[in-house]
Amino acid sequence: MDIILKYFPNLTETQIEQFSKLQELYKNWNLKINVVSRKDIDELYLRHVLHSLGIAKVMPFKPGAKVMDVGTGGGFPGIPLAILFPETQFHLVDSIGKKIKVVDEVVEGLGLENVKTTHGRVEEVKDTYDFIVSRAVAQMETFHRWVRNKVHKKHIHELKNGILYLKGGDLTEELADFSKATIYNLPDFFEEDFFETKKVVHLPLKYRG
Repeated sequence: MDIILKYFPNLTETQIEQFSKLQELYKNWNLKINVVSRKDIDELYLRHVLHSLGIAKVMPFKPGAKVMDVGTGGGFPGIPLAILFPETQFHLVDSIGKKIKVVDEVVEGLGLENVKTTHGRVEEVKDTYDFIVSRAVAQMETFHRWVRNKVHKKHIHELKNGILYLKGGDLTEELADFSKATIYNLPDFFEEDFFETKKVVHLPLKYRG
């Protein structure tokens, strides 16, 4: 938990309490339904929570914004972002029911009121959002195809509405066809070795009415 306060020192008491609960909630649920690898559960705050919050360093979401987390798995990056931005609405989507069950239980355990979940495929979601976030669930070309019709027309943030994607490694080839993509290197924000090759990719999307 100290590592979260290191980079986000201005948390409210409620946020500190919610972040502090994550370890126990995930440990308990992971025994029943494995959503986080065994080795990662001990480094939950570094490998999952802080990694998810890398998006917050690139884009502080505004009150009233709507964000969809596609392929949320056990709730990353959506749940840590929802704690950090309690006035932003988050929609966590995953096609695997048992993962959404864990997400629902964690959301309830934290008392988060700004999160809704859907068990299903993102292509079936009819709503639109300011941003669509995810953590390397597919190659950008595939992911772009899934979500390209799901952004609001009106922009309320400094960055244009679109995708904010947590990725790692060399993305030169993967992003070759996406000239408008901007890469933010997480070592610019976090000093731990874990983030050495980790990035946030912002890809603006045009509204398609």
